[in-house]
Amino acid sequence: MINASDDPNTDNPGHEDALPPTTQHAKQYAAVRNAHETELIEDYVELIGDLLKHQGEARSTDVATRMGVSQATVAKMMRRLKSLDLVVSKPYRSLFLTRAGEAMAEESSKRHAIVLQFLRALGVDDDTARIDAEGMEHHVSQETLDIMQRFAHEQTPVQ
Repeated sequence: MINASDDPNTDNPGHEDALPPTTQHAKQYAAVRNAHETELIEDYVELIGDLLKHQGEARSTDVATRMGVSQATVAKMMRRLKSLDLVVSKPYRSLFLTRAGEAMAEESSKRHAIVLQFLRALGVDDDTARIDAEGMEHHVSQETLDIMQRFAHEQTPVQ
């Protein structure tokens, strides 16, 4: 029979694998839920910003192709982004970011770049680093991003 004090799945502060205190554990899950709520919005806004920057325009068809989703899915998300005042469009024209959308795209792009550089500095191959960075960028704190950025900078040889 296992004693509660021997069980690594209980709040046992002296054990490395112990559950964190209840309030900390709740904070962790709340942070993940919050990140999940915003990550899809940030991904769309970041992609629109990238398309505008690299191709000069962001068309719904390009967004659908690059996101690997249907035109209907993009149309639904564009209605949501418009209601959040992040995107504007005109009939038969490209998508454009509002000031709020531009700010979100820039911030998301910076976060993405830091995580990508960090993974590359760890030695993760480029394809895997790109895939992993896409999800991770939404789930790390500013403190973690700062440390990732410092680490990546220290690992990059000066040229």
